[in-house]
Amino acid sequence: MDRIHLKRTKRVHTGHLWVFSNEIYENLREFTPGAGVEVYDRQETYVGSGYINPASLIAVRLLTQGHEPLDRSFFRARLASAIDLRQRLLNATTTCRLVFSEADYLPGLIVDRYNTCLVVQFLTAGMELRKDMILDLLGEMLSPDTIVVRNDGRSRLLEGLPQYKEILKGNLESLPVIQDGPIRFRVDPLEGQKTGFFLDQRESRIAFAGLIKGGEGLDLFCHTGAWSLHLAAAGASVTGVDSSERAVFQARENADLNGLSDNASFVSAEVFKFLAQQRDEGRRHDFIVCDPPAFVKSGSKIREAVRAYTELNAACMGLIKPGGLLATSSCSYHLQKDMFIEMLLDAAKAAKRNLRLLSLRSQAMDHPVLLAMPETEYLKCAFLVVD
Repeated sequence: MDRIHLKRTKRVHTGHLWVFSNEIYENLREFTPGAGVEVYDRQETYVGSGYINPASLIAVRLLTQGHEPLDRSFFRARLASAIDLRQRLLNATTTCRLVFSEADYLPGLIVDRYNTCLVVQFLTAGMELRKDMILDLLGEMLSPDTIVVRNDGRSRLLEGLPQYKEILKGNLESLPVIQDGPIRFRVDPLEGQKTGFFLDQRESRIAFAGLIKGGEGLDLFCHTGAWSLHLAAAGASVTGVDSSERAVFQARENADLNGLSDNASFVSAEVFKFLAQQRDEGRRHDFIVCDPPAFVKSGSKIREAVRAYTELNAACMGLIKPGGLLATSSCSYHLQKDMFIEMLLDAAKAAKRNLRLLSLRSQAMDHPVLLAMPETEYLKCAFLVVD
């Protein structure tokens, strides 16, 4: 492998896996996108090995701090370690995120499992270059009936890679039906958002449903009904709202699948307009779930995103009965925890309400956080009493 040399190493020595282009001495144009490199400091001390992409601001992503070849055996061992962790944490690997990129020391690789269907994302040039080997290993180790590649994420554009999605093995004539706690969901791995389902909120959905003792409320940005149906199963009457007619259709199907159509109804509407209409009609709810998509994709857009989050949460708080519950989330890494809390306080002030925090949560355990990389912790979810 070729060598590169770093101008500074403090961050990578603490366990961070990214090297930025301005931290490298060499002329990056001399390197092939995705090629393996050995990383050294200015004193020729070995730092680690990874892969390089001259087209990306994150020029090198480290795979190991040891002297080991980045061959098939290396990737088999890394995949086995990730799968074993889910087995130990969840006592099953039939529906979960099996590989979470940097947090499993496999930067640029996502693997979600929905029963016998694997959905794989290759987010970087380094993983794209090793795609065939990784897919072959996953096939050997897990024997899936179906493999879907969802290479349609925005991050691929930053790596100079094309966006596409395809079914590489099997078919989706019958969509997988997964078990999420006590609820079953039909998942569309090819056309659904992300990889078809939001696995990262699993633990929060179950925990919040445990706080609900009947009553009536809303599930905003409901997608295919994950929060709604957990709450309906807890005896609540829930209205799920999403702008996607396709998602709302699937949510209704999932309600039928679980015999919860009497408790869960779904509306296709733009959420901000729906909330304004609820306000104008004088509606009040026992609880609201607000789980929007990321409003901010980069640090440069943080101010306008905070304004949108504040407006959204203030509207929600204004519709909750005194003492009612709000479960509100942000999946934007750039809106960090302290900013998230400050935004909630600003929203409460705008709504003329007071808040009591019951729980501040993060993503589910199959999305672990690499402590040296705050970028791997992106999800914030607050359970609040709105007074």
